Amino acid sequence: MNMNKGFSGDLFGGLTAAIVALPLALAFGVQSGMGPVAGLYGAIALGILAALFGGTRTQISGPTGPMTVVSSAIVAAEIAYFGSLEAALPSIVVTFVLAGVLQIFMGMLRVGQYIRYMPYPVISGFMSGIGLIIIITQLFPLMGLSSPGSPLATLLSLGGAIGKINLQALFLAAGTIATIYLFPKITKTIPATLVALILFTLLSILLKLQVPTIGDIPQGLPKLHLSAFFEIEWHDPAIIIFTALTLASLGAIDSLLTSVVADNMTRTQHNSNRELIGQGIGNAVAGLFGGLPGAGATIRTVVNIRSGGHSRLSGITHGVILLFILLGAGKYAGLIPVPVLAGILITVGIGIIDYRSLRGLRSIPRADVVIMLSVTLLTVFVDLLQAVGIGMVMAALWFMKQMSDLTEEKSQGHLLATDKRGVLADEQAWLRGHEEQVYIQHFDGPIFFGFIFGFNRIIREMPEVKTVIFRMENVPYIDQSGLYAFEDAISSLRQKGIEIMFCALQAQPRGMLERIGLIPNLVSTDKIFERFEDLVPLD
Repeated sequence: MNMNKGFSGDLFGGLTAAIVALPLALAFGVQSGMGPVAGLYGAIALGILAALFGGTRTQISGPTGPMTVVSSAIVAAEIAYFGSLEAALPSIVVTFVLAGVLQIFMGMLRVGQYIRYMPYPVISGFMSGIGLIIIITQLFPLMGLSSPGSPLATLLSLGGAIGKINLQALFLAAGTIATIYLFPKITKTIPATLVALILFTLLSILLKLQVPTIGDIPQGLPKLHLSAFFEIEWHDPAIIIFTALTLASLGAIDSLLTSVVADNMTRTQHNSNRELIGQGIGNAVAGLFGGLPGAGATIRTVVNIRSGGHSRLSGITHGVILLFILLGAGKYAGLIPVPVLAGILITVGIGIIDYRSLRGLRSIPRADVVIMLSVTLLTVFVDLLQAVGIGMVMAALWFMKQMSDLTEEKSQGHLLATDKRGVLADEQAWLRGHEEQVYIQHFDGPIFFGFIFGFNRIIREMPEVKTVIFRMENVPYIDQSGLYAFEDAISSLRQKGIEIMFCALQAQPRGMLERIGLIPNLVSTDKIFERFEDLVPLD
């Protein structure tokens, strides 16, 4: 059997993914403020359970850059309030578990299907922002210094850090970054990240470099933190709930985007809602063991698929291998220099940035550029969930304006006596001899709240006639705003003694007009025609 197929393919895919995941899990654990073992706990629990219960067969799950950025914020806030990680742990655990539970509910409520409506400029800006956050926050660890925390604080403190650079730490970080980018030119059989991790850790030990290291990593199975739910001090429930919602939403987006990548590579179709349930179970359990929350990891998933993984077994294998490493190799992992992990994370951040959009800044619509850059800046300097929310609002408003302008542009009305443009042959024959008595208004597109201003302008500019015919062939949808606009317009026209006819009403618009009684109270059913040819000729 081919190595890339069947059981052996899953085992090799899972092994390769675990090798890639190990340094990332440790690095994300350190970045979060909970320690490297928290990243490993999260990678194990989420890796196994999301693969077992999720909806994407080849997905590899674990701590990711975006999730770690949010997690580190709540960890820092809770430690600042309680004074130590141990005292803050109950609040942190409850937050992480609640995030997983929310994801389970999202899957049960079938929220997963709505990921398709996320505009690309929002996704692009968000991912680029996450990449920049990772790069900026690792600048101090790269120099062998403690990080100030937020991206803004880091940038403001850079000037004072120049004279304090640990050149040995800078050497290790630079070597790590160079190895990750250059080693694949030699061979891609062995993950470059693993080579860099081992090589520069050994160099640090052999040369006895004075650089910060990860430190002691607990070995053995993690402790179950069920008591956290009884020990938690609800000093600010809003922070915990809001952060859990942020993690749940971010994890859903992150995971489902990775699921789409996996679908494209394997020519399969994931189950979005099941994927959310699997991710939720994994994150809830990871939280109970003090592990870092995570999501579907694109890089690890791609590595798994390319290495032969094609079923859930590959993801489970990846988690089990990490578990064996936890049980037996913790004391060696503690020797890893922090600058090496910083170098690894910087390459992750560089890889997350959406260069395709940046290269196309001159060619893509200006509105999309504004949305993308706004989301990027808000992600880096304000808040991740707010960035996505504001980006969605901006994209929705822009889309509504485009649809409104397009509908208004294509919605033509004409009085044959003065305007022959857009007059159809059936109208010309039907109106012959009555050109000055009838006005025909074509609508082309949905009549919704974004089009109401244009709709009212059309009604105001109608000439004085005896009959107005609304041609509705190209109107698939009317919302409540459009419905009431029609009701007001027809009432106004009726008061002027103008007869109203509807032609080619589609099912949804007709149902809405009938629901509020516009048909038959304002326009009788004998004035509703399926085709223009069915209209009763004027006398």
